[in-house]
Amino acid sequence: MAAKPFASSADLAAKEQRLEVLADGVYALTAEGDPNIGAVEGEDFLVCFEALATPVAARKWLTRLREHTDKPIRYLVLSHYHAVRVLGASAFDAKIIVAHENTRALIAERGKEDWESEFARMPRLAEAADSVPGLTWPTLTFADRLTIDLGGDRGDLVLQYHGRGHTEGDITGWLPRQRILFAGDLVEAEAALYTGDAFHRDWAGDTLDRVAALGAEQLVGGRGAVTQGRAAVDAAIAQTRGFLQVMIREVGGVQQRGGTLKEAFEATHAALVDDYGQWPIFEHCLPFDVSRLWDELSGVERPVIWTAERDQEVWAQLQG
Repeated sequence: MAAKPFASSADLAAKEQRLEVLADGVYALTAEGDPNIGAVEGEDFLVCFEALATPVAARKWLTRLREHTDKPIRYLVLSHYHAVRVLGASAFDAKIIVAHENTRALIAERGKEDWESEFARMPRLAEAADSVPGLTWPTLTFADRLTIDLGGDRGDLVLQYHGRGHTEGDITGWLPRQRILFAGDLVEAEAALYTGDAFHRDWAGDTLDRVAALGAEQLVGGRGAVTQGRAAVDAAIAQTRGFLQVMIREVGGVQQRGGTLKEAFEATHAALVDDYGQWPIFEHCLPFDVSRLWDELSGVERPVIWTAERDQEVWAQLQG
């Protein structure tokens, strides 16, 4: 059997983008499993959620957004530190860049390595990579919760940390009045989970419990279509939790019987592929997911830093 192309290196076809107006002044851009992005209008300003991988890619999103509003961007909110979410930030010219305090620490610790790793894994997303001026640094961080008053009768946007999950620093953007949640990569709507920097047991447990307790009626996940209706939102959260629980069960089982990392990957792949294998980036993510979970269950508390070289080694071992 021929080796599979590395990560998403062979996924070069353009994805169709779809801009949706979820409520008055609330926007989401989805793209067939590519990273989602959004915006919320305040009375006289905009809050943008996520920044895409490069300024060139971000400007295309902003051109579409400007068909709906010309308000200046006051806040750019970053749900976590991964390069394909943050390196387009300079295009927004935001007065304030907001992230969790752990996200700022992670950028300092591993931002450069993550940049090189993700652009090699997903070259199509790294459009005009040389337009990135450098690492994106938050100018405002918080620990638990930050509320932005949108002004007038628009209500609040509540930025919140729910616990460790996809990374150590994931936050969500919650509009309680409209019951709309920007979940970042803590929830995926029919897109495979990337868990290479995750805390699987926390994520599958208390973290998703807290996300579910918000009671969202519309959810913009990290990838995939916007989820509409309370039942569908609950199902998306359950699917995300189920993916994590299957991984924990399969990798833990192989470890307990003295098996190898390769055997853990094969067991996890077999257990997930029927339900999740058709979802975007499933084959791309799974080797990195299993490698991190193997470490976590072996007592490695914090994720090992991914480098372009380590990526290739793990891929060759598990998907080669």
